[in-house]
Amino acid sequence: MSLRIYNTLSRAVEDFLPLVPGQVRMYVCGMTVYDLCHLGHARAMVAFDVVQRWLKTSGLKVTYVRNVTDIDDKIIRRAVENGETIRALTDRMVVALHQDADALGIERPTYEPRATEYVPQMLALIGVLQQKGLAYQAQAGTGKGDVNYAVRKFPGYGKLSGKSLDELRAGERVDVLDGKDDPLDFVLWKSAKPAEPDDAKWDSAYGPGRPGWHIECSAMACELLGESFDIHGGGADLQFPHHENEIAQSEGAHVDADGRGKPLASVWMHNGFVRVDNEKMSKSLGNFFTIREILAKDNGRYDAETVRFFIIRAHYRSPLNYSDAHLDDAKAALKRLYTALSLVTPAEVVIDWANPFAARFKAAMDEDFGTPEAVAVLFDLAGEVNRNQSTEMAGLLKALGGSLGLLQKEPRTWLRGRRDVTVSLTGSSMQGSVGSLSTQFTEQRIDELIAERAAAKAAKNFAEADRIRKELDAQGIILKDSPTGTTWEAKS
Repeated sequence: MSLRIYNTLSRAVEDFLPLVPGQVRMYVCGMTVYDLCHLGHARAMVAFDVVQRWLKTSGLKVTYVRNVTDIDDKIIRRAVENGETIRALTDRMVVALHQDADALGIERPTYEPRATEYVPQMLALIGVLQQKGLAYQAQAGTGKGDVNYAVRKFPGYGKLSGKSLDELRAGERVDVLDGKDDPLDFVLWKSAKPAEPDDAKWDSAYGPGRPGWHIECSAMACELLGESFDIHGGGADLQFPHHENEIAQSEGAHVDADGRGKPLASVWMHNGFVRVDNEKMSKSLGNFFTIREILAKDNGRYDAETVRFFIIRAHYRSPLNYSDAHLDDAKAALKRLYTALSLVTPAEVVIDWANPFAARFKAAMDEDFGTPEAVAVLFDLAGEVNRNQSTEMAGLLKALGGSLGLLQKEPRTWLRGRRDVTVSLTGSSMQGSVGSLSTQFTEQRIDELIAERAAAKAAKNFAEADRIRKELDAQGIILKDSPTGTTWEAKS
């Protein structure tokens, strides 16, 4: 293969060779479903949606797993605050997650396991670690207390983050608590607390409790993809400790014939952070936005494809700086692409990768999913469409855009300002809707006024024709005259 991917583990761009020729198994850490998805979640979902789309475009069969964490301290706390069961809360948030992801054009993963459905596998994995001397219970022999992972007994700990145990210990400010042998040790099984609701507890050989966060992903990934698979992904914030701990658990439990830990994943991928006006996005700074808040802003000022395009224009590993100005720029740029597609009817094409535009696009994507360069090719191709009015070039533009999940809407519909969704900030529903045209300026009324203007021009009543044009312009409707007639679109 010609595909090269930056591997966080080796800190280098490497040639990608699937463990099984022609097949790729990929696991990406998903959401903890206690609240609505925010822009950081959108960035991760879009980044790895592009990855799996390009792998499939490259002719590979992809098994894509993106989990749902549906048991966690924050989930328990929120359910108790709401006076509802954990399942009721997480079911509602999973529905909202799917609505947000669908709006952004994110394809559903092959499998979407929920942590609570894999507790037996987690307990089995903890048992293996205990047998190997890598796990211990705080109150040994009593069936009480947390079960912890003994970090110093795993020789490779720190290889993903690039930190030694001494460096990690120097930065550790937590005293030895709750029976831990070492502050670096992390919990595999949390002993139940009396105040916790019953639906947050499972019976086990270690007493009632629930799994730790890290063991959840190790168990689900290995159950669905095997003890070693091709790609493990997630946000940069998960590199340490979550992914480091996954490696320790999985490679500590699963060894090859020589007794060496089997690599959990061949390639580790991490998408960059989201910043807002050059500051870190956080609730404490008041610059924290859910996907729904962005789509609801100014009565649908930004449609979901614009948000997706904004994310894709930046390389997945780079910081993503969110601002209204950047979204406005993305919207204007996407408009240029759709305008090119509106000029001619795109032909149905099978991508010829020998075509110079397609070859450049492929070279960009094959170099660590280089979407900024790939998008630049789309603009060059749009320029070619504008110059030559070629249906074949328009078809190629649409097909290449489709490999990124872009440019698949009817161009004139998109240009007219039709929005993908109206949004509810409570997470209850997202339904198809036309955007923000005022009631007296429905699409039917606009078409009627265009017809009246054409009649006025035919009668040489240019003052009336100009009056109609200005009336529509005042309502945010731009008319475009051509030899074949008049079309319209909404102002950006």
